[in-house]
Amino acid sequence: MGPSAVSTQPLPKEPITPALTPQLAHDWALIQAQLRSAVPDSTFEIWLAPLAPLALMGDTLVVAAPDEIRSWVADRFARVLQRCAAAVLGPRTLVDVVAPDAALEDSGACAQRLAPGGPAAEEDFHPKLTFDQFVIGPSNRFAHAAALTVAELPGQAYNPLFLYGAPGLGKTHLLHAIGSYVLAHGGGLRVRSTTAERFTNEFVAALQTRDVDGFKARFRDTDVLLIDDVQFLQRKAKTEEEFFHTFNALYETGSQLVLTCDRLPADMAALEARLLERFQAGLVAKLEPPDFTTRLAILRKRVQHDEIALADEGALHAIAHRIASNARTLEGALIRVVAYHSLTGRPIDAALADEVLCGLYPHACTPIAPPTIERVQELACETFDVSHDELLAASRNARLAWARQVAMYLAREHTDATLPAIGQSFGGRNHTTVMYACRRAGERIAGDPAAQALVRDLERRLTDSR
Repeated sequence: MGPSAVSTQPLPKEPITPALTPQLAHDWALIQAQLRSAVPDSTFEIWLAPLAPLALMGDTLVVAAPDEIRSWVADRFARVLQRCAAAVLGPRTLVDVVAPDAALEDSGACAQRLAPGGPAAEEDFHPKLTFDQFVIGPSNRFAHAAALTVAELPGQAYNPLFLYGAPGLGKTHLLHAIGSYVLAHGGGLRVRSTTAERFTNEFVAALQTRDVDGFKARFRDTDVLLIDDVQFLQRKAKTEEEFFHTFNALYETGSQLVLTCDRLPADMAALEARLLERFQAGLVAKLEPPDFTTRLAILRKRVQHDEIALADEGALHAIAHRIASNARTLEGALIRVVAYHSLTGRPIDAALADEVLCGLYPHACTPIAPPTIERVQELACETFDVSHDELLAASRNARLAWARQVAMYLAREHTDATLPAIGQSFGGRNHTTVMYACRRAGERIAGDPAAQALVRDLERRLTDSR
């Protein structure tokens, strides 16, 4: 079940306060234990400990969350809530997150939501995991382009598309983006999205209930099949066999397959050779850890999307400098900083981010300040072999102009300075000149691989020398 299994919609009818049965209290304690083991302690205490069970209505567990965190919980912790509840209450369990005073029906409260194993539907795809919300950088540009091409031309471009990389780099995001795009623009094409773990569970359930034909029909009667985390197929002989035949059936009819994994196909030695060959028959695209500029862009997009009020961008610089592994950890760090802001009322600035992250990453708790304009100018002069006076001069010489544009671009991207302040530091220029220089530098970086490599190297030296 995708993130949409968790809803924030209040239930109809008059509010009542249900009696918490001893059995539900016991089950909730088990679910909490599962949640504690699934997320870091700080995450559990801030976001999941405040949840309280209201009722178990058929296959639906109704959970109350305080108003100030309810949207975050439903958005960010849908999968883990669903998984932990299903582990205790059974695989068809749904979770409904509601307001503390929500009304309850005596039955059928969640009849419109899908149970695991039901048909794929549009609400299976997370509304935030779209191509528009995906931040493109050197680490993921190729994978993004391949995913978009597949979404626009299912079954005609790269089939199968195999996306791989460490957790948290955007594989699932691209999978959801493909699904949402095809549903919106595919002219009625049928889309099914699942995980290898869920595929396995449903196959085992079909064997137990002697409904293998129904299982085959669900997975083979589709135009686009999206499978997340295929590494979990390893060492499951019967499931591998069924997946192999499902793969072949879809491929032979021209249906599109997209697979994600945390490693290369060749590194899954436990899988059958014939299945590995199928995985490698199309396009294999890798996602790598984001560089500093991409990390900063991810944080900026998240802040803009969630309308988070920053005291200054120093908080984002501090997070982007300290968290280099993946986008998921990066956003998790931002969530923690925002949570501390909510609890303490302190502004979201570099000082708060340093304090919060120092507790989480004590091995690197030296406060980090953004680079200075002076350091940007020093590196630009060194790289382009120009003097400081030449960099600030009014000369329109092409070599000097390019060096100046790059320096202004780096100052805009990597310091806290305003546009007027940057202009003043570059010979008293006005802010419109700085904007023009940044735009010209950005255009050249986007279209010229050599310029992009040069600027990326400058950024690395700039951020590593802080």
